[in-house]
Amino acid sequence: MQAVLGIIFHFIGGFASGSFYIPYKKVQRWSWESYWIVGGFFSWLIIPPIAAWLTLPGFAEIISHTSASTLRYTILFGVLWGIGGLTYGLGVRYLGMSLGNSVVLGFCSAFGALLPSIYYTFVPTPGKTSFTEMITNPWGRVILAGVAICLLGIYICGRAGVLKEKEMSAEAKQQSVSEFNLTRGLLVAITSGILSSCFNFGIEAGKPMADEAVALGYNPLYQNNVTYVVLLWGGLATNLFWCMLLNFRHRSFGDYTNSDTPLLRNYLFSALAGTTWFLQFFFYGMGESKLGNGASSWILHMAFIILIANLWGIWLREWHGVSKRTKTTIVAGIFTIVLSVLVVGLGNAIK
Repeated sequence: MQAVLGIIFHFIGGFASGSFYIPYKKVQRWSWESYWIVGGFFSWLIIPPIAAWLTLPGFAEIISHTSASTLRYTILFGVLWGIGGLTYGLGVRYLGMSLGNSVVLGFCSAFGALLPSIYYTFVPTPGKTSFTEMITNPWGRVILAGVAICLLGIYICGRAGVLKEKEMSAEAKQQSVSEFNLTRGLLVAITSGILSSCFNFGIEAGKPMADEAVALGYNPLYQNNVTYVVLLWGGLATNLFWCMLLNFRHRSFGDYTNSDTPLLRNYLFSALAGTTWFLQFFFYGMGESKLGNGASSWILHMAFIILIANLWGIWLREWHGVSKRTKTTIVAGIFTIVLSVLVVGLGNAIK
């Protein structure tokens, strides 16, 4: 029953993450950096403490009593993840919902599953799995095989993107993804995927705060909400710096008060996108509390995001006008990534 609940929570979180970019498409005549940071304030600064207050009323006291070292490392990984989150938005912008999410989240799945175990190889911690344990045990090798399959799925999805670029006219590309650029998109998507995995490591770094919440008698289901408050400070710092720089460079500061644009509508849809984004990790934390913050929990969450995002990509006709071969290739890539999740789950079950 615990596993079933964990899977359900991960699915809800995956649905939220795979859908969060949709409200941004309703924003009109604002620069990317303007609507991204408005949504970001809700994602990283406003909604996380509200969620923590509703579920862990004493979260502020927990943070104040946490060691400086724990806070420092949690924020550091938040900063690194913030760069990944920033380039995620650019990846989707240049590749579209379907291909962008497949590449970004595929890399994020693989590295997010492996980073904690690599860390615990150098810093042995009771109850934590090291990379050495993984490669010396059958269950660990199965998990690593799943990660390898995930990377293969990423390659296949990338191949589908190459075929799409060759087949579609410039006009068709603009209709499906207005700023489609395969080379630029793949570069930022790969960067995003690798750095976005630091969120999983940030959860590990902030684990003492979650443990303290449980020790104080709060529901373990919401234990990670206090960690998110600190972790997302790092993400906010990275994105705020970059978006303000772009506002200055593009002279787009006027977006926030430009009465020639539908201001209320733009703020509302940006806020909705930001709130939806945070819900992915709210439910991820609930799923993680049931399944544990291991490779299977992280990849399961990522796989659901990939599935939902690609369904949105189909709905938005991002693959309309390409050959059957290209459509088959992207479906094969998605299927391979999902298969990797099943293999990782098998390895976890053997363990």
